[in-house]
Amino acid sequence: MDALKAETEKIRLMYEDKSYNLDVRPDSRSSERTLLNMSDTEMEEKRRSTDLEKEAAEGLLPKTVTKDKVTEDPLARAKLMFWMVVNTVATVMIVFCNKAIFTDKSFSQCQAAFASFHFFITGGTLYMLSRPTFAMFEPKRVGIPQMLPLAIAMAGNVVGMNLSLQISTITFYQITRVLLTPCVAVINFFFYKKSIPRSAAYALIPMCFGVALISYYDQKPAPVAGAPIRAVGGLSVLVALGSVAVSGIYTVWVGTYQRKYELNGFQLLFNQAPLGAVILLYVVPWTDKFPALDQAPTNVWLMIALSGLLAAMINVSQFFIIGNAGAVESTVVGHMKTCLIVVIGAFTGGRVITDKAALGIMLALCSIFA
Repeated sequence: MDALKAETEKIRLMYEDKSYNLDVRPDSRSSERTLLNMSDTEMEEKRRSTDLEKEAAEGLLPKTVTKDKVTEDPLARAKLMFWMVVNTVATVMIVFCNKAIFTDKSFSQCQAAFASFHFFITGGTLYMLSRPTFAMFEPKRVGIPQMLPLAIAMAGNVVGMNLSLQISTITFYQITRVLLTPCVAVINFFFYKKSIPRSAAYALIPMCFGVALISYYDQKPAPVAGAPIRAVGGLSVLVALGSVAVSGIYTVWVGTYQRKYELNGFQLLFNQAPLGAVILLYVVPWTDKFPALDQAPTNVWLMIALSGLLAAMINVSQFFIIGNAGAVESTVVGHMKTCLIVVIGAFTGGRVITDKAALGIMLALCSIFA
């Protein structure tokens, strides 16, 4: 009898406590539950939730920076612009840096080891950013068997890009990368039944035609007596198209994995980068040929260190841009990087662009913006 009175008194006190809100929204998971049939644990959780809501309303808790917040806050807008500049500069620099590394005969056959090095640097950077000092994201672990297909696709994506960059000109490499857009559209259409607007599909046609022109009329050597115009080799085209196909699969899988395991970009990359690095270490003995380390030029070692730093900067800045500005703004930054790399590569490659190759570049770039 005393226990019944105590329980009745507890219920009466709960009704008189104004910190509890008895109005339950229809779409809430607890729409059919009231304070009368809650356990003590559930009531305590509800009290803590209410306290957190009050603290957030009073400004005692940190607020998430949204796109609207970035637009209104000059400091946040300046920070976003800073990371956009970092991402653009780092991307342009890493293309030319990697091209110089792979052109050197000492490291021309170290594709897998180089990609593994980048993954280890990225994983270490993300680990530091997850520590309380920076607290940019909270790690969330996913099992190795579940992450293995994505890690393999990530490794193939990077190795394919490096190999394409090694045997192609910078202009051809960068322009063929724009085929990633139609490749992703095709994969989504046939495997996930997702379509794109008809106007966007029409814009992809001149893009593919432009890349085809560049593939055949890439660039000719600088004017030399009797020097013929050199077309891109069949191996370069095959490797470039294969690299784009692997990149398309990887891009689609990234979105699928994020939805399936409820991960943000940092959490997903934190799971797959170290795993991809370890996978490539098993591939290195079969594919790579290391030079005599004491014979490698010092400037190449410096470029390798710079490349690892640039890779980490690109990954961190890219996810910051997407998270704080959105996909559209990130795409615009990507267009700007493509234009800069194509223009700089055309003027620094020691070659003269043919008229037909120039037409292909213009078609591809116009299709990107369209």
